[in-house]
Amino acid sequence: MSLKVLRDRKAKLIQEAKDLGAIDAEKGLTQEQKDRYAAIENELTEVNASIQRAERLAEEERTMVAVTDMTEQAQADLTARVAEAQAALPAAAKDDKPMFASFGDFLQAVAHAENKHTKQSDWDPRVAKLFVPGKGYSAGPSGLNESTPSEGGFTVERPVRTDLLDLMHQAGDIIGRTRRIPITVGNGIKLPVVDETSRADGSRWGGVQAYWTGEADTVTGTKPKFREMDMSLKKLFGLGYATEELLRDSTALGTIMTQAFTEELTFKTEDAIINGTGAGQPLGYLNSGAVITIAAESGQAAQTIVTANILNMWARMPMRSRKSAVWLINQDVEPQLYPLTLGSGTAVTLLYTPPGVNGNNNPYGLLMGRPVIPVEYCATLGTAGDIQLVDLSQYLTIDKDGIQQASSMHVRFIYDEMTFRFIYRVDGQPAWNKPVTPKNGTNTQSPFIVLGTRS
Repeated sequence: MSLKVLRDRKAKLIQEAKDLGAIDAEKGLTQEQKDRYAAIENELTEVNASIQRAERLAEEERTMVAVTDMTEQAQADLTARVAEAQAALPAAAKDDKPMFASFGDFLQAVAHAENKHTKQSDWDPRVAKLFVPGKGYSAGPSGLNESTPSEGGFTVERPVRTDLLDLMHQAGDIIGRTRRIPITVGNGIKLPVVDETSRADGSRWGGVQAYWTGEADTVTGTKPKFREMDMSLKKLFGLGYATEELLRDSTALGTIMTQAFTEELTFKTEDAIINGTGAGQPLGYLNSGAVITIAAESGQAAQTIVTANILNMWARMPMRSRKSAVWLINQDVEPQLYPLTLGSGTAVTLLYTPPGVNGNNNPYGLLMGRPVIPVEYCATLGTAGDIQLVDLSQYLTIDKDGIQQASSMHVRFIYDEMTFRFIYRVDGQPAWNKPVTPKNGTNTQSPFIVLGTRS
């Protein structure tokens, strides 16, 4: 079983355990749920052991001497084996059959093509078919016969680029919780969404209303109201360097570049989901009309968080969003959460439950029964947005299945380094464009709540 499959299984088990932990914190577990939690713990132990074995094997493979160049005969043999394997596959599966043994193997082939500076016929045949002229550092020629990588780009093959996108969504605490819509045609998407600003009768779904009637009574027809969300793909660059020594080791090269590339693109994308301006990048919910800012309490000291702040934020989260809402905080906020209480004397209750305390087996602390996730994207303590209560399923992201890669040996030539460039096309914006007024009451509600400045 591959490392990716094992890690995917581990992620699913952890999520299931987190869900059970949230249920336990809210109302306790049934015996069946307790048994399932115990089974998850046992399976996690086995999966972790399998991951450790697979990682040790990968490390042993990494220490083997890597072949950085191939003879013409070796290339021909490899090409023949690849062609034979491809031909044996069903037609539907051929597009998903990796041409390269690993991401590092792919990067080595790209670097080899870049360094040769000869006709395309001298490239590794696997990478030649992934070359796209005019998509590199400069506009390329219309033909391919004399093309070089610096005049074009190498599109990452489908299985690899899918794995990279999956890693981004698994590793990210923010992007993995958004509602992702992959697109395959065009450079954007227009979506009709319900234009609802009030939950009063006649306003739900933008205008739908039902009536209690007697026999033979007539009613006025109603219909939902929609608005159009228009999203167009934005371009995000990832740039990395590889030394000549690293290029000689495909396993280490693939591991380092995969981690560096996915972490950086994940960071920039998640930061934009929260703080993005919408100009050349996704529209962050903090800059949208949907966000509700909760004012500080009268006389509240600077750089503090008090129980009333949390209760007021919680009261503005729509009921249907509470089950998927999370708290996002700057890590400087964390010490402010431990003293928060409800009640007094013998009836006092702690609002915050740290991981590993009072039955909380989640990797995150719990506040009002929902996970508290420290992220770098939140403002520092005392500044608006240092603590946020958000339902990220109400934020839409789109991306296109095509990470493009280009390389150059010239950018860092005097350092004996190869430059690899990746492009990820993505966009996002909140599904809500403004808060909604409930049927009864005047306090608006939204899936995006932040605490205002305390100074």
